[in-house]
Amino acid sequence: MDFEHSERARIVIEQVERFIRERIVPNEATYLDQLTGSEDWRRWRVPPIVEELKAQARELGLWNLFLPDETHGVGLDNRDYAPVAELTGRSFLAPEVFNCAAPDTGNAEVLIKYGSDLQKEQWLLPLLDGEIRSGFSMTEPAVASSDATNMAATAEVEGDEVVLNGQKWWTSGAGDPRCAFLIFMGLTDPSAGRHQQHSMVLVPIDTPGVKILRMLPVFGQLGEPHGHAEILFDNVRLPVESIIAGPGRGFEIAQ
Repeated sequence: MDFEHSERARIVIEQVERFIRERIVPNEATYLDQLTGSEDWRRWRVPPIVEELKAQARELGLWNLFLPDETHGVGLDNRDYAPVAELTGRSFLAPEVFNCAAPDTGNAEVLIKYGSDLQKEQWLLPLLDGEIRSGFSMTEPAVASSDATNMAATAEVEGDEVVLNGQKWWTSGAGDPRCAFLIFMGLTDPSAGRHQQHSMVLVPIDTPGVKILRMLPVFGQLGEPHGHAEILFDNVRLPVESIIAGPGRGFEIAQ
């Protein structure tokens, strides 16, 4: 098996390494200085240095490096992206600067493969442009989420609406002031096969009934300005078109 990197990949790897070394690492202290330091997530703000570095990276074409096509990225396959991802692990700031930070990467891949044209226009394109960020709501506090089929939060179809109820936590990204939407996974049809019961739903974060309860600490840190949230979904009503790829396809998408 050939593990040699393409010529294009070698160029990108060199550019990414230099950008991290010369521009990102020297600005880590600036980033930390610009944080609010507040325990109240509602007061969090994104340090200005982030957008400055993002603009520089994008100008150099170092953008959406995780995407294997060249429409919105640089066209690296997994073999060529692996050393790039390794390099970005050298700095806590690097993944976001290159628009390659979770959970946006996974959410973007979901929408690229399964999103409707409307969903792509509304959520995917702004995400890939770095204009917004997103969150992912799957884990629940009341069940053993190591087996995700235990999820009890519901996404019930009622006519032309899907109604969400339940509690999620460790929703990565929900504390970010740029977080515009969540992907929620919930139980739609308990009578279906075990892996056809759940649906993924796109949820604008300002939808009535979406209530962020708190940010959960990780090793004593709240992860400002990104955070990991505990969220209550209380009778959240959305158009049925908000379901990604149709009801019952949540686990298919997750794979």
